[in-house]
Amino acid sequence: MKMLDFHPPPLVELRSYTQLENRVQGNLSGCGSLEPCCGIHATHGETTVRPQCSKLIRQRAASGALSIAAVLLLVAGAPAQNLFVANGGGNNIIEITPGGAPSTFASGLSGPFALAFNSAGNLFEADLGSGNVYEFTPNGAPSTFASGLNNPTGLAVDTNGDLFVANWSGGVQSNGYITEIAPGGAQSTVASGLYGPEGLAFDSAGDLFVANQQGGYITEVTTGGVQSTFASGLSYPNGLAFNSLGDLFVANQGNGNITEITPDGTLSTFASGVDNPQGLAFDSAGDLYVACYDSTNSIIQITSSGTQSTCASGLNGPEGLAFQPVPEPSTLGLLAAGLSVLLVCCRRRYRAAGLGIL
Repeated sequence: MKMLDFHPPPLVELRSYTQLENRVQGNLSGCGSLEPCCGIHATHGETTVRPQCSKLIRQRAASGALSIAAVLLLVAGAPAQNLFVANGGGNNIIEITPGGAPSTFASGLSGPFALAFNSAGNLFEADLGSGNVYEFTPNGAPSTFASGLNNPTGLAVDTNGDLFVANWSGGVQSNGYITEIAPGGAQSTVASGLYGPEGLAFDSAGDLFVANQQGGYITEVTTGGVQSTFASGLSYPNGLAFNSLGDLFVANQGNGNITEITPDGTLSTFASGVDNPQGLAFDSAGDLYVACYDSTNSIIQITSSGTQSTCASGLNGPEGLAFQPVPEPSTLGLLAAGLSVLLVCCRRRYRAAGLGIL
């Protein structure tokens, strides 16, 4: 198995980094040039500080600590994500670390088909054979989240934490539908009349996109429940995934192409020659991962420039893919890191100001 080429996910865009960097520079300039801004004066070789300025110095220190902590996090990058694979033929879920090491996360399933994480890091699995959706905690503890579904083949979680499930319903025209399941388990139908729905994905506006595998088209469902055809003429579309620019990527199971669709509906071929593509998922670096349910049973990685490489092989009928979400950073941890750097910056000036050693 080749090593997975994952990248630590940047937390913000460059323009945000620049803004933070400028803020840090401002705080450091206040720390490094306290004389004009804090009333510190050198007279006949002695340094004095105005009493009212002591509070301002400490305020600058606290503000600088937070800013530097944020920049430290940006530079270091957040923890890399593990990739989870619904191994349909093996009736299990495989977890692959950024270093490329595979392990069995869950087993004893019945045709696992689709995967999706919620913001808490719990993994949902659509079990095609049993009609259930199972929920797994980060440590792998399973529970039945929902049952009685009709050939569940696609999953997506919205910003409210509700889970959306594609019911393939035997692939019969107009029989497919989408079920919304609240965190408490209440179910409702939000879209119907679909033709073999499989892949699901939300855009940044909260609209749901559905791959009608048997119909060859993509349905858009607005937050208000209005259904319309977003794109057509596809070849057994299966997996869906949005990139950071809002373009929708579609796995065409019929012709082995990956189609890219811009927000205005313009279609283009992003990649071709992919053997029986199924699930799609983007990593934090913007590379696309594709599950190939073929003779190689592999996962391929496609860079933003279109370069393809095999990053995992030897699987057993890979279907759905999902990347583990990045945990939120600890506020106290950020503050501690920022303070440690700020102390190095300001120690000399504090000593010079007669405020003691920090």
